[in-house]
Amino acid sequence: MNLFRSKKYSSLPDLVLACQRQEPSAQTAFYDRYKSKLLGVCVRYAKTKAEAEDIFQEGFIKVFKSLNEVRDLGAIDSWVKSVVIRTAINYYNRTTKEQQLHSSLDNVQYEQESDDYAKIIDQLNVEVLLNMISQLPDGYRMIINLHLIDGYTHSEIAQMLSISDGTSRSQYLRGRNLLMKKLQEKGITQYEIS
Repeated sequence: MNLFRSKKYSSLPDLVLACQRQEPSAQTAFYDRYKSKLLGVCVRYAKTKAEAEDIFQEGFIKVFKSLNEVRDLGAIDSWVKSVVIRTAINYYNRTTKEQQLHSSLDNVQYEQESDDYAKIIDQLNVEVLLNMISQLPDGYRMIINLHLIDGYTHSEIAQMLSISDGTSRSQYLRGRNLLMKKLQEKGITQYEIS
């Protein structure tokens, strides 16, 4: 299957350059290249599928508006994903009435992540894990997605969400504990050695 929909765009850099020239066929091919993967990312951050579709559309508007500023065409995939994730975060911040992430929790003592937790998470079916994460309250879901799934550090999360590093850590630990409780309710309490 040709990822670029047309032989006219034989490589990703060619496709990006055509998009920068605002060629409609290139823009369609570029959009199609990312739609299924990044819509899945949006679903992880949204409350509903309709909300995820709104986030994706808003993110892609930003991508097309800023595409001319991209100079490192080799990093386009990570740049597009970053724009969409930041759009999801902004959407969350705009639409959320609860301010649980903004509570002052800097002085909380943090427990260390247990090895059992990491092993259980590593062994879970991705679909099961994502389903369980989607059931978490908004603030916890946001932090779990950013840290556990997308690999951002607590410092990066703090900067993105305009919270303290300590708040990010405490929300992550609380979300992780709630996630573990939900997993235990489903009977997932230990990992199996493959």
